[in-house]
Amino acid sequence: MSDTRRIARNTLMLYFRQILIMAVSLYTVRVVLNVLGAEDYGIYNVVAGVVVLFSFVNNAMAQGTQRFLNYSLGENDFSKTQKIYSASLIIHLLVAFLFVVIAESIGLWFVQSKLNIPIERHDAVFFVYQFTVLTAVFSILRIPYNALIIAYENMQFYAGISVFEVVLKLGIVFCISFFNVDSLILYSFLICAISAIILLVYKIYCTIAFHAHFLFPHDKKLIQELLSFSGWSLLGGTASVACTQGSNIIINIFTNVIINAASGISNQVNVAVNSFISNFQTAFNPQIVKLWAEGKKEEFFHFLKRMIILSFFLQMFIVVPLFVNIDFVLSMWLKNPPEYSSLFVKLLLIDSLIGVINGPLWMAVQAFGKIKNYQIIVSILMLLNLPVDVILLMQGRNVAVVFVVKIILDFVITIFRFIYVAYCMQLSLVGFVFKKFLPCLFGGICSFLAVFAIKQFVWGKNLSFFTSCIVSVLFTGIVFFLLGLEKSERIKIKEKFLGRKK
Repeated sequence: MSDTRRIARNTLMLYFRQILIMAVSLYTVRVVLNVLGAEDYGIYNVVAGVVVLFSFVNNAMAQGTQRFLNYSLGENDFSKTQKIYSASLIIHLLVAFLFVVIAESIGLWFVQSKLNIPIERHDAVFFVYQFTVLTAVFSILRIPYNALIIAYENMQFYAGISVFEVVLKLGIVFCISFFNVDSLILYSFLICAISAIILLVYKIYCTIAFHAHFLFPHDKKLIQELLSFSGWSLLGGTASVACTQGSNIIINIFTNVIINAASGISNQVNVAVNSFISNFQTAFNPQIVKLWAEGKKEEFFHFLKRMIILSFFLQMFIVVPLFVNIDFVLSMWLKNPPEYSSLFVKLLLIDSLIGVINGPLWMAVQAFGKIKNYQIIVSILMLLNLPVDVILLMQGRNVAVVFVVKIILDFVITIFRFIYVAYCMQLSLVGFVFKKFLPCLFGGICSFLAVFAIKQFVWGKNLSFFTSCIVSVLFTGIVFFLLGLEKSERIKIKEKFLGRKK
């Protein structure tokens, strides 16, 4: 099978996966919010946020493992792939141990003494925290298997197991009401049990499908390279988690768990929206690294530019109708969403249009392997979120300012990423940005304004929703056809639909 057909098949597979996952996940949030209540749901989100904050090492190691596996497969060095897999298993065991030490010392102290938790829920929070820590450990140990599956571009299993996992999570929510125990504690325990089951399934599959057996790695240089790359990625992982979970904790300190519930809901919507593009990019990411490893510089450059444009417009197809209809969507989804939910979602949707561009740029940097200076600068810019958030909230600003700060800093980071990738490639991206991307951005803004204007003239909530969605797809599709596609691509589409050749 050709690379193009395999990528197309993987993309469709991941999109189908994400449609199912998004539908089940969003419905699960509704049921969880109903079963636990806004207060317990907010507590779970802020406690889980602390755990994620201390699992930043996991994100760094995941990036390093994925990059080295993709590179070795691009070089057709399968023995090296086996060595990288074995080395990553050892490293992730050490990472899991380090995570537990930090989480059970600094993390536990922070949860018990610093979080704004109702006093009657302190005992429950302790158990929730312990189960959440264990869940994170299982997620850390899953990384080498997950990276191996993506590196081999076996998206069928990846899609299937993800759907299986999210269906299990929905199932346990319905089971909670049948037990006469604390719902929050039981929910945390069952989520932990699911993580353990999924880890076991991953291990069995990789052993059978890829003959992935552990061999004690004697190549110290390889381990050092993997640790060095991941060490610099650690900065980026720390900063990225601090932006999301750290800001969530700051919101809790300055407000209450109800506002955390609104923040948690907005993050759930944001994750669901971004997951579509994440899956699209997951299907393409191995090719970016492999093209660079094979020395195909021009193909790499063209592939990167197409990824950026396609990612942006695919995100527009989702963001525009959701943005203009968010109040209707939240009311249908949650019936009575917590205060600030709508505003938080809108701000994160704007930020997602900026962030979607960063995926291909980051994969390009990973392909180069020159991440030291990159991670230092990006991490500093990301970490600025926290002190700026604290200063503004201490001044009595509206809590939504946290998300506005994130949008501004993410925009600055995106500009830097363009500059850095162009420098590493020794090719100019200025022409691409001004001749291709900015016109696409302007067209996207015009599409949004047109949809928003048309929505004002349609009566009835249901009719307004469906009309705006249809108009949004049409307008965004026209802009994509005129500005996003190359001339040769437009000609091929015309020939196909008109049934003739020019």
